[in-house]
Amino acid sequence: MRSPFVILCGSLICLAACGQNTTSTAATADSATTGDDSSPGDVIADTVDPFLGAPPAICRAGTVWKDQKSFTDITPLAFSVDVTQVTGVSISSADINGDYLPDLSVRSSSGTGKRENWTPGKRAIWLLKNVSGSKGMQFSDVTKSSGLMTARDGVNGREMQIVVFGDVDNDGDVDVFCGDSIPYDLPNAATPQDLFKQDASELMLNDGKGHFALPPTASFATKDLRRSLGAASFVDYDRDGKLDLWLGYMTWGAGTTPIPDQLVQGDGAGNFIATTVAEGLVTTSYTQAHVEDGSAPHHTWCTAACDVDNDGEPDLLTASYGRDFNTFWHGGFQGDGSTRFVQQMHESHLDRDDNDDWTTNWNAQCWCQDHPTDAECDKCGPPEVECKYLAFGPPYPPGTYRWNHPTDRKPYRLSGNTGLLTCADIDNDGDLDLVEGTIVHPDVGPSSDPTRIIRNDGVSNGIPQFTTMHAEENGLRPLDRVNDVGDMAGGVFDFDNDGRLDVLIASSDYPGTHAVLFHQKPDGTFEEVPIDLGIDHKHAHGATIADFDRDGDLDVVLGSSTMRCNLSPTECYKTEEVHVFRNDMPQGNYVQIQLAGTGGSNASAIGAHVWVKAGGVTQMAEVGGGYGLFGQQNDLVLHFGLGQACAIDEVKVRWPDGSLTTQTWNNVRANYLVKLTQGDSKPAYPLVK
Repeated sequence: MRSPFVILCGSLICLAACGQNTTSTAATADSATTGDDSSPGDVIADTVDPFLGAPPAICRAGTVWKDQKSFTDITPLAFSVDVTQVTGVSISSADINGDYLPDLSVRSSSGTGKRENWTPGKRAIWLLKNVSGSKGMQFSDVTKSSGLMTARDGVNGREMQIVVFGDVDNDGDVDVFCGDSIPYDLPNAATPQDLFKQDASELMLNDGKGHFALPPTASFATKDLRRSLGAASFVDYDRDGKLDLWLGYMTWGAGTTPIPDQLVQGDGAGNFIATTVAEGLVTTSYTQAHVEDGSAPHHTWCTAACDVDNDGEPDLLTASYGRDFNTFWHGGFQGDGSTRFVQQMHESHLDRDDNDDWTTNWNAQCWCQDHPTDAECDKCGPPEVECKYLAFGPPYPPGTYRWNHPTDRKPYRLSGNTGLLTCADIDNDGDLDLVEGTIVHPDVGPSSDPTRIIRNDGVSNGIPQFTTMHAEENGLRPLDRVNDVGDMAGGVFDFDNDGRLDVLIASSDYPGTHAVLFHQKPDGTFEEVPIDLGIDHKHAHGATIADFDRDGDLDVVLGSSTMRCNLSPTECYKTEEVHVFRNDMPQGNYVQIQLAGTGGSNASAIGAHVWVKAGGVTQMAEVGGGYGLFGQQNDLVLHFGLGQACAIDEVKVRWPDGSLTTQTWNNVRANYLVKLTQGDSKPAYPLVK
């Protein structure tokens, strides 16, 4: 039960008691005017209430998590169908029908490479409409009726693994990019018919009521785009008001050659064309030299698109599988102005962390014990483990380690296997930092770029600069040299509304893995929330975060993986169960902001930066278009916890249009969902009846 301290203020006198500034500085949205009979010497009182027509002020005691139960698993009550049937490892959320309740997209790994056959208990794809109400948080299956999975041949069951949302045609509702991650490529298809032997990725257009239809053109059924997709992010990279897509490609099978990622430009009607090379995103041939310098394509596991240097130009990022470099395409016209992006992974220090000590790798230690005269083996100390237990296999014989001595000492092999990549202002300093979640095996150790926060240090000589924050500094995800860690999903959110962002990590399917929630303390370090007080979910894989019941705090939905359950069968769920965790923290102060772009901005306002100033603290967030492995995405409504502050001093929005229009509101109520429309000075409160 919540026990909020609430004051409802309906007058200007009570506004002061709630901490609301009642002076004329708040009148920028509704300025006072004078009549023609006023004289130059008259002093005209500002009598216009900037909150005229707004709902009453609400003031609560601030909340901070401290050793208390914060989430409750309500899964048995949350679904209109058998909960064991709703399965998935990839999850995203958005409001598909305009009722301000975030809905769910859930995808199972069992759907890869085949169409949905709608068999109960074996479903692979789910679209779940949020029907939360008097009975609490609930989701209803609308997958088939929505038409989301309609294929070009008319069959309702098209496969998809990647789902991200954005208003592509700017008609006020979210459309859906449905990415196809087939288990093989078709780069040599002879005819267009060959490309349709299996489904391609598609853009599905929304009618505003949550029903979807294919556009006339199959934009992604080309040789370059009809490949095995690993991630996708909506972005308006040229700020023309029409959403584009940043696509990350992965390849399947041992020995496969990575293929280039693609930037595709939208025309605002659901059609897309590749502009990758024209905009400067050029990779080289896949040779050893180019792999080592980072110019070759990578096995891309996740994408992100965000403005890390705060110049209004979106930047494009990818993270790689195979302990390869991560990439950073710096946005903004470069050089002679002919291209928009330049690769600066090394110069920005986003390629990998700063730990290149390969001698901590147990395989390297054992190799050097067996081959003491090999180059640099004099740097290795004695093995920390018994080498016979490291023999890679079976059935490989002792001495066969996961180690290639000539190449594994090079920088490109001292990176990570990164599946989570998301942008957020973790330290409230006004710029976007990064959180990367990585698979780390104990034998490889700290040179494998463990899960970490990458702090944004601003710009030097025109290049953004980043610093890896290690767990020894901030307490986030200490390195485990006993167990495998598979941090491939998660998110950043303020679960206790204290004004500081917390971190959720969904740690995949290795034995002993589970969801881990880290609470940010006032000094900027992190403490792990115990499972019994936070989120108890085994083999968590896939995550989305939103206020699904619109009660003012953020809830969590997690999928789960069964891939490695043969290694730990007793701790696994029987299926890829999806669990819903309701936030049960005492109700604190917050504001939720939904943006509506007009006049040159995309309607979803993806790419907009929002600053909220309250209680002497300014928080910043960007509206995102999807991130991470297989298309994670959170509700497009931005959530700001306000701590002890009951009133908001200022909300500023930099719209993602061609002019980077900036608009400021001084008349936004706290503790409501607020809709801000570009060019309109009056906030709307759509959930207030």
